[in-house]
Amino acid sequence: MAAITADIQYWSFFLLWLISTLLIQYIFKKLTKQTTHLRLPPSPPSLPFIGHIHHLSPSVYRCLHKLSSKYGPLLYLRLGSYPIVVASSASVATQIFKTHDLNFAEKPKSNVGDSLLLGISSFSNAPYGDYWRFMKKLCATELLGTRQLERSRNVRREELVRFLQKLLEKAHKNEAVDLGDELMTLTNNSTCRMAMSTRCSGEDNEAKKCRQLVKGALELVAKLYVANLFGLRKLGFWVYRKQVLDLPERYDKLLEKLLKEHEEKAKRNGGNTKDKDLMDILLEVYHDKNAEIKISRGHMKAFFLDIFLGGTATSSMAMQYIMAELINNPNVYKKLREEIELVVGKNRLVEDSDIPSLHYLQSVVKEGLRLHPPVPIMRRLCRNSCKIGGFDLPEETAVLVNLYSILRDPEVWDNPDEFCPERFLVSTLEQESGEETKRGQNSGFVPFGGGRRMCPGSNLAFSLMNTTVAAMVQCFDWKIGTDGDVTKVNMKEKSGMTMQMAHPLVCLPVVHSNPFSV
Repeated sequence: MAAITADIQYWSFFLLWLISTLLIQYIFKKLTKQTTHLRLPPSPPSLPFIGHIHHLSPSVYRCLHKLSSKYGPLLYLRLGSYPIVVASSASVATQIFKTHDLNFAEKPKSNVGDSLLLGISSFSNAPYGDYWRFMKKLCATELLGTRQLERSRNVRREELVRFLQKLLEKAHKNEAVDLGDELMTLTNNSTCRMAMSTRCSGEDNEAKKCRQLVKGALELVAKLYVANLFGLRKLGFWVYRKQVLDLPERYDKLLEKLLKEHEEKAKRNGGNTKDKDLMDILLEVYHDKNAEIKISRGHMKAFFLDIFLGGTATSSMAMQYIMAELINNPNVYKKLREEIELVVGKNRLVEDSDIPSLHYLQSVVKEGLRLHPPVPIMRRLCRNSCKIGGFDLPEETAVLVNLYSILRDPEVWDNPDEFCPERFLVSTLEQESGEETKRGQNSGFVPFGGGRRMCPGSNLAFSLMNTTVAAMVQCFDWKIGTDGDVTKVNMKEKSGMTMQMAHPLVCLPVVHSNPFSV
């Protein structure tokens, strides 16, 4: 009797499970019937309710790279009820960044940005329209254009000298340095002086707070984006609620102080300030009732947060990886130093004007960016339905362009996982025929994205990275670890959406050449 009762219970549960499963499948098909006639990109097996979330891991760009290697360069995923398409090859990137550039000129909306003073106030996340075009033009002409880079050369030079002199002091004291922190200070100061005529990272407590603010914002954005991707947005905001509330308040106080200082300076000078910086120009637009575009204080604060994150954190992370690769590849380090000493000599510090003659240096920087793009995933929105790679992308589909995969695409790069700067060296014949690889023009080399939404600071980033890496190689040898007794840099990465080293790059600088003593 007991056995019969158990059988009845078993079959009851089985029938209940079967009916529930069929009902869920029916409802899902009804909800998605409008897209069943579309030829969507291939997908891995999915589960009810969660879709493809179980295929993801905290190292998002790596797991997407692995999935694309198995299922193809275009991948359709459903994260809960949220559909996304992942693009992972150079040929697909060409279609998104060039062929259909205008259709992918926006980013998907994100509640992560809104919580950190970004949202539509942010230049980087703003919808494609008048405001975005105005801010990009302002960026190009007043901060990142060729003329402005020339004007700011002395500023960047002064900050580089300050950076090197600190390393020389550490070397004389036989003290190790955290290269990540020092490079963050360098890029932070250079960018802040260019944009706001003030150093944001020095030796005082306020400077330390500013640096911590940038790092904290970057880490928090990465955590919240990962939570959002896994369909755990509300949980993510609850877990990190203290940081979500604290960071914007601290950042707002810092920027409000800088804005008021600029406003007071403008009043004292009667508005006739010479050599206006970007903050002065934005404040003029803000106070101009007849301005072409109306901007708020929130717009300005969000814009400078973009600059802090895009112009300081990403550049410092990239240089950290480049130096790590050089230290782990002593033959490349030696070859690069020989080029620098041949072109520059030993009695003066490398300068911006030397960079065009330092071909191997440029190849080293490009190869470092290829292997370690600081922002390995770019978000785009397919505004209108279109075909990519023979597949249909529905209107309003979120697209993740996996730069990590594209920069390791075996169809474009030989031995894609190896650090080999020589791949970027070209012969004189290739240069004359115009076949030289140029940033942003070769669909396989897209460390800063592409199209209208390509990072506007790429010229500044390349200039800063080339000069800084060259100076560090020219002036120092490096021993790994606090005591210089580690044999190889640990290249392990943190989990998340950005590429950061899991362990600080702590090294002991050893003076090779001191150009300031001559």
